Amino acid sequence: MNYTFQYGVVWKNLGELFDGAILTFQLGAVSFAGGALIGLFCAALIAYGPFILRLPVHVYVVAVTNTPALIQIYFLYYGLPEFGIRWSSEACLLIGLILNAGAYLTLIMRAGFLSVRRTELEAGQVLGLSIVQQVRYIVVPHIAKSIYPAMANFFIVILVMGTSIGSLIGVDELTGQAINLSSVNYRWLEYFTVVALMYVVLTFIASVGLALLGRWAFRVKARIF
Repeated sequence: MNYTFQYGVVWKNLGELFDGAILTFQLGAVSFAGGALIGLFCAALIAYGPFILRLPVHVYVVAVTNTPALIQIYFLYYGLPEFGIRWSSEACLLIGLILNAGAYLTLIMRAGFLSVRRTELEAGQVLGLSIVQQVRYIVVPHIAKSIYPAMANFFIVILVMGTSIGSLIGVDELTGQAINLSSVNYRWLEYFTVVALMYVVLTFIASVGLALLGRWAFRVKARIF
């Protein structure tokens, strides 16, 4: 093997890779936050809503969790223009990831809803709490402790694997930046070695941050890495 590593070309473009890493983290955080809101709403409907509202939620969850995220994002990016709807590549990626995360987080949060003891809800009803207040003051604090580790791990999945799909539709996140830069000088091995290490660093930062947040906000001892 006569290959000579030339990491100097990577260091010259390290600023662009850092920009891609920041965009990756932003996309992951927004996608997770939006998905968490959808998941909480849909899980509440499944747990407490009437059948006429539970049915479309089940259809949404089944449709999304049984198709690849790439296909869903491709539909938004390439399919919607056929109907006269054109969104930017960043918007298609973000909306696709939010909808995808929402379906999976619905399943995770549903397990949390089912773990709430009936006596706690009955106590809330006795105190005159509405359904919304019961979810806010009884259900959410309870499920935060029981499912926080699973949600934290899911955030890592979105951050590392989900956002990299954007490189296929022209989003200049971390993987996209690496593809663009390595296409100029063909130093693919050097760029993607550095990018792999940057993903490890991003994952570690996110893991530590989520673990500290869980211990501070919910008194959950979430695992780091």
